[in-house]
Amino acid sequence: MSKRPLKRHKALVPLSHDHHHGLLLCWKIRMGFSKKNELNRIKRYVDWFYENHIEPHFEKEEQHIFPILGNHDELVKKAIVQHKSLIKLFTDSEDVEESLKAIEKELSLHIRFEERFLFNEIQKVATAEQLASLFKSHEEKEFIENTSDEFWL
Repeated sequence: MSKRPLKRHKALVPLSHDHHHGLLLCWKIRMGFSKKNELNRIKRYVDWFYENHIEPHFEKEEQHIFPILGNHDELVKKAIVQHKSLIKLFTDSEDVEESLKAIEKELSLHIRFEERFLFNEIQKVATAEQLASLFKSHEEKEFIENTSDEFWL
């Protein structure tokens, strides 16, 4: 018998859409490497993405999503550790190539962890009031792409 994934609650859909764009970032990094693009081109885009999408996303999760399970929950602890590790990678300017490779790998793993485990658990335990409050506070915004240098094409 196969397990069917839970349908994502509408309160979590905007964050799942953010995750989709994060996975696209990983793909763009891979494409940049496969095309042997200049590392600084990739890094400029990744820095922009971090500032405009990753930072606000992490903030939303830590302020509004994680408290549903509590800071002592093992899934939340793991997500917070991953956030800290990713922030360090995004802000590292010592070895750009290694940082970009690590971002591509670690961000993908982190997103899959949150989607497959953390968000499913939140959906199971959150009260109707918590989900309604979350839905009201997280209006979905249109994704704005930075097309000034589409190195991945």
